[in-house]
Amino acid sequence: MAIDFIIHDHTDNVGVAVVEGLKAGSSVTGWLMQDNQHIELTILEDIPIGHKIALRDLAPGDTAIKYGADIGKITAPVKRGGLVHIQNLKTKRW
Repeated sequence: MAIDFIIHDHTDNVGVAVVEGLKAGSSVTGWLMQDNQHIELTILEDIPIGHKIALRDLAPGDTAIKYGADIGKITAPVKRGGLVHIQNLKTKRW
């Protein structure tokens, strides 16, 4: 089974694309490292390698969790399978 994105633990609400060419409408497979599970989801837009995929619907004010760590707050709604990036995520540092 090919792995398209990774998730470190159950607290994560975003996964990280680990392959090139994830296209909108594709069914992709994620690997949850914490307990070696696989999850499937359909991505809503093209996701570049290294970029984040929403694992559930996220609303403005939600905290984005990647690798078990707070990476910022959601500033615009993101549906499950959507791209999480600068258009909808802001660091809490500034």
